[in-house]
Amino acid sequence: MNVFSRSLAVAAGRIRGMFNLNDPRWGRGDDKNEGQRPEGNNKGPKQGPPDLDELWRDFNRKLGGLFGGRRGGGFGGGGNGNFQPDMKSAGVGAGLIAVVVVVIWMGTGIFIVQEGQQAVITRFGRYNATVGAGFNWRLPYPIERHEVVNVTQIRSVDVGRDAVIRATGLKESAMLTEDENIVEIKMSVQYRLNDARAWLFESKNPQEALVQAAETAVREVVGKMRMDTALAEERDQIGPRVRMLMQQILDRYKIGAEVVGINLQQGGVRPPEQVQAAFDDVLKAGQERERAKNEAQAYANDVIPRSAERL
Repeated sequence: MNVFSRSLAVAAGRIRGMFNLNDPRWGRGDDKNEGQRPEGNNKGPKQGPPDLDELWRDFNRKLGGLFGGRRGGGFGGGGNGNFQPDMKSAGVGAGLIAVVVVVIWMGTGIFIVQEGQQAVITRFGRYNATVGAGFNWRLPYPIERHEVVNVTQIRSVDVGRDAVIRATGLKESAMLTEDENIVEIKMSVQYRLNDARAWLFESKNPQEALVQAAETAVREVVGKMRMDTALAEERDQIGPRVRMLMQQILDRYKIGAEVVGINLQQGGVRPPEQVQAAFDDVLKAGQERERAKNEAQAYANDVIPRSAERL
């Protein structure tokens, strides 16, 4: 590369020297008599403006010298300095230009991948390779392209919408329990990508596929619970069970995502609005029954020992 740079610098200097417009000899004839003493009345060279024909002939001579050209015979048998380039030298110049263009084009394939990212390289639209962080190179466009994917970023998607299904009059978040009751569940799924190639190529819409996997998993988990346990005793078990089952579904379909966590939103597990009031009454009655039971047990624990002492 240093030899190439020096060659370009020498060539540029040569061109500047040959085509220096400040040279007073431009347009004043050939410079072969330079240094000879003037004849006759010892007058110096003409100081008038340069002749246009002489300017053109000087330009042809210098250009011919640059490309190794030669002067062709002019009209009337005289040489008029017309430039006839040497085809070999012209080919070398064209080849040099082509090499520079190719080097610049190949340089456009250099790209940088940051930490925590992966780059997927495609060749004519088909997957070719996955590269990690650092300096990388691919064949330039349009042969190859690359797409950078962040594989450490924690992403989130909500599951359980409030949109009402006309056919049933229930929300999309409504799910059937084991005892054939209905509960509504809202949750958010945290995930990150673990396979950039799979995320980009295994599914047409990977995020929608992830949402469907979450809905399938939560429906299966809730479908194996009774309504009262889903709303109370086993409510905290819904998230871990959904996460495990959802990851199995994603791995089966090669989505390229890893489930980090399942968070049930506030009020995320509840009965439908149509029966919310009745359920609250039942829940309140159950709480009162439990309170009365505890009070009776405490009374018994206090009275029975004292009665035993009297006996």
